Amino acid sequence: MAMAVANCCFSVVTSTVKFRCCVPSQPYLATSQHSIASVTCKAVVNRRRRPGEHKEGVSQKKSPGKSKDKRSSLHDEDDDGISGKRNAGKSQSMAFKSSGTQRKNKKEFKFDMKEQQFEPQNLKDAAFLDAVVKVYCTHTEPDYSLPWQKQRQYTSTGSAFMIGNGKLLTNAHCVEYYTQVKVKRRGDDTKYVAKVLARGVDCDIALLSVESEEFWEGAEPLKFGHLPRLQDAVTVVGYPLGGDTISVTKGVVSRIEVTSYAHGSSDLLGIQIDAAINPGNSGGPAFNDQGECIGVAFQVYRSEEVENIGYVIPTTVVSHFLKDYERNEKYTGFPSLGVMLQKLENPALRACLKVRSNEGVLVRRVEPTADANRVLKEGDVIVSFDDVHVGCEGTVPFRSNERIAFRYLISQKFAGDEAELGIIRAGSFMKVQVVLNPRVHLVPYHVDGGQPSYIIIAGLVFTPLSEPLIDREECEGSIGLKLLAKSRYSLARFKGEQIVILSQVLANEVNFGYEDMSNQQVLKFNGTQIKNIHHLAHLVDSCKNRYLVFEFEDNYLVVLEREAASACSSHILKDYGIPSERSSDLSEPYVDSLEDNQAVDQDFGNSTVTNLEVGFDGLLWT
Repeated sequence: MAMAVANCCFSVVTSTVKFRCCVPSQPYLATSQHSIASVTCKAVVNRRRRPGEHKEGVSQKKSPGKSKDKRSSLHDEDDDGISGKRNAGKSQSMAFKSSGTQRKNKKEFKFDMKEQQFEPQNLKDAAFLDAVVKVYCTHTEPDYSLPWQKQRQYTSTGSAFMIGNGKLLTNAHCVEYYTQVKVKRRGDDTKYVAKVLARGVDCDIALLSVESEEFWEGAEPLKFGHLPRLQDAVTVVGYPLGGDTISVTKGVVSRIEVTSYAHGSSDLLGIQIDAAINPGNSGGPAFNDQGECIGVAFQVYRSEEVENIGYVIPTTVVSHFLKDYERNEKYTGFPSLGVMLQKLENPALRACLKVRSNEGVLVRRVEPTADANRVLKEGDVIVSFDDVHVGCEGTVPFRSNERIAFRYLISQKFAGDEAELGIIRAGSFMKVQVVLNPRVHLVPYHVDGGQPSYIIIAGLVFTPLSEPLIDREECEGSIGLKLLAKSRYSLARFKGEQIVILSQVLANEVNFGYEDMSNQQVLKFNGTQIKNIHHLAHLVDSCKNRYLVFEFEDNYLVVLEREAASACSSHILKDYGIPSERSSDLSEPYVDSLEDNQAVDQDFGNSTVTNLEVGFDGLLWT
């Protein structure tokens, strides 16, 4: 097994030359491969080359690091689902309605899945092609190294399609860091402003709305189909490179399994196809022979040894996204069990654990922030999930004669839902209830709110460690291996925990001797463990001591005189053209929870994952 690299791929356009650059996004495991491969998110980016940049490529955002959260979705047997008990209660019409209290006159998403007659040879005349639109997005990405400002804006194009009630679907990576989104219909020369209602980073789906009534005149939303079968014909429609008009490519369904999503660093159900997917196809629909939408095109797999491997987000994942949005009036994300599992293929291992049948997976670790930490122990063997039996390879029955990864079951649930686990503990069978919630990442793959938090203390710039910051610093070779390893393999001890680093020092007389420090984790302030960036700001604001003492890795100390540090603050901000000494979120009052204090007392910051646990195929995060 070799490591293949996931990329976000953009076609960059200068005034005279078109070129393409692919920047690694996350590790992507591929079996029986001996060459470096890549997964690429397909969007077209137009961007001016900055001074000092080469024509070979423009540095773009990436998200390295394999997600430890293994998530997917479950559907009933009649509707693409599992061979087992959970077959009831699913509507064939795939109506997405909000649960709980209903508001009057509230619109609901309803997608009619009635079959319509469609001949492939008449594709060019099919009315549903008019539901596919071109997306124009202007992006302004934060500068994570200088967190008080943003980078130069750039533009990109992608695809989207109409789903009814004034809504459009596209990919989340098509509107990442958006400042303006516009859409244009097929055969029209007018662009309309679109609003981003929700972005599901983990499932790479975004929901848009267009208020203009003129845009919707004569429009018919797409009809959603069921999960296809292997070798079913598939047609991908969108606006890729090579022209301005709509593009159509055809192929077949090659594989259906839990797939790594490059943008969200997550694992969900995906449809592999051999139809061409190119930059600009992102967010466009894939159709079956009945003219029903079976998913959303979003990425391709690149390698010297393979060809024509594209991926489509299936309607089961799309429906979960839309139901989540309707239930909560926002997107909350796919849930996680929060455990690391080991396969039980070896008979001696099963006998040692007193597992009598060829089933079950071993609980190796439980995340401290997961509800499973309350009911599961290391050494437990999970043999069923909601009465669906789990095999010794970590798989469950899927449709009539297939099997799929156990984590596929988990994302059928929503945040806050309960699941019943059948476990064997010390040879005794029992059932336990566990609440499923989205995984808490110690180092986030994406920063909520668009702008990173920061605080400047006497020229020392502190900010939380994040994957975008790591990506930027890795390109410059300025991040240490110790910090990089901790970011990859450490687990959050409590909700809200962050790795706070000193990103750089703005030289001034008050910080003389510390100017060369950069990208080092600060552990304590005046002897108190730092929980997150907000906690650090609170400790500094409430300090009455003569000295500000910062303790870093390897017992490295930085000491500043408090009054001198306060007096020079305004001068440093003026000299470096910085509008504020801290981000706006750090001006809010800090609330210290009991959960945080308990976590600090329990061996703070040492919940690490080994290289074996990350790289061995027999170990799985769910």
